[in-house]
Amino acid sequence: MVCKVVESVEDGCSVRAFVFPGQGGGVEEPPAELMPGIHRVVGEWVPDQVKIFARAAHDADQSRAMDLRPDVVAGHSLGEYGAAYAAGCFDFDTGLRLVARRDHFLAEAAESTPGGMVAVLRARPEEVEEALDGTEGSVIANYNSPRQTVISGLRETLGDAVSRIRGRTVRLNVAFAAHSPYVAAAGERMREVLDSVEFLRPEVPFVSAVDGSVLDGAEAVREALKSQMVAPVRWVKVVDTLARLRVEEWVELGGGGVLTRMLRDFELPLRGVTFDELRTRLMEMPRQAQGFLPCSHPDEDEG
Repeated sequence: MVCKVVESVEDGCSVRAFVFPGQGGGVEEPPAELMPGIHRVVGEWVPDQVKIFARAAHDADQSRAMDLRPDVVAGHSLGEYGAAYAAGCFDFDTGLRLVARRDHFLAEAAESTPGGMVAVLRARPEEVEEALDGTEGSVIANYNSPRQTVISGLRETLGDAVSRIRGRTVRLNVAFAAHSPYVAAAGERMREVLDSVEFLRPEVPFVSAVDGSVLDGAEAVREALKSQMVAPVRWVKVVDTLARLRVEEWVELGGGGVLTRMLRDFELPLRGVTFDELRTRLMEMPRQAQGFLPCSHPDEDEG
């Protein structure tokens, strides 16, 4: 399926990516009409992670109805579940159950191993790595852009690690140290849950945020989701891979627009738009949105 991306370039059609933010993009409520089905699967209380996934999945469903399709998908942290859904790896109810368990395991990690996360802005990742060298209890969790990283650490040591860093810091509203060894127990439990459900072969290539690799098999996507809870998010590598695949435009699904804003830190000829913005353009100014209109391929059958 990676060859489909290459074919898109060769036939003169721009390559489009769908990208999905994680919790850092904020909580975008899913439409009210989805809530009865969500409650049926996860119960009366709906965690924020489930809301984020449901909104992303709804956007993906709407994009199909508009005949707006990606050539490749990628997600940031929790957003990888939205990306896997958009690629057809599992159905909506399965995604809800998986994300609900992920949320539960991280909540348990927050109780057993209290931690936190801090975003570092206006500092190169190498500077943050150097500042953390020799410290204990804190690691880099997200390589978001050339000017933004996120640190995860134990609650009692995170403040000392942050004090060593030059640059603006913003504490995130979480009580666990995601994408670090300090949630390893939660990661192991999530592995078991992922092994219990069926994964289908992705309909389009899936770029893993663990290492930026391009995946086109069901088991490869499953393994990437197994690793992602503990491994750092290497979004810089994802963007590099999208550039290597000659992606010219991405659509950010799930609301918020955080990934599209981060795109400004990359010196790449890559245009970004949120799905909400794109939908408005297509309704109000279709001729000005032609760069984001569906591209016609003679054969859409993946076989």
